[in-house]
Amino acid sequence: MTPPPRKRRADAHRSRAAILDAAPRVLDADPDAGLEAVAVAAGVTRQTVYAHFPSREELLFAVADRVTEEAVAVMDAVDLDAGPAADALMRLLDTGMRAARRYPVLLQRISALPVGPQAGRDQHRPVADRIERVILRGREAGEFDDRLPVDWLVAATIGLGHLASEERDAGRMSETAAREALRTSLLRLLDAADGADG
Repeated sequence: MTPPPRKRRADAHRSRAAILDAAPRVLDADPDAGLEAVAVAAGVTRQTVYAHFPSREELLFAVADRVTEEAVAVMDAVDLDAGPAADALMRLLDTGMRAARRYPVLLQRISALPVGPQAGRDQHRPVADRIERVILRGREAGEFDDRLPVDWLVAATIGLGHLASEERDAGRMSETAAREALRTSLLRLLDAADGADG
């Protein structure tokens, strides 16, 4: 007797969640691990993994979405409406970078995947929305200059955040130096009013 459709959907949902829980850990520890290793860690069969993710690339994109969701949850726990906008922006970026550090090897592999410009924008959209919100708040409060397009500032903020992480991960800058370089660069980019505390 086959289980009813609702139970099959619930089982499929649990299997997918188990795969996405296991895959970041497995693939960060060994980026070349096969889907069999992910299946074992998830407690499902290899066929179940393929049923949800027909290719390794699809699994990696789904994992990227999951890691982004985790980072956004951490960012949302930071009060983006409290204090100067420059401080809120750095809190947001700090929490995002800490979340990304959970899976450094995996994220490097994911960032090397070929994606089109729209897919890249879509992938960063949840983070970009939060950065935009803080930048607009800073403009309204007179903390940030309004001469450059907001979309440009958001993209530049994301790019500088990635650069700071890469410099730190490569050992070219300490955590403190990378954070300070990021803050200084962003404040200059935003033409922020002097006096924002760090």
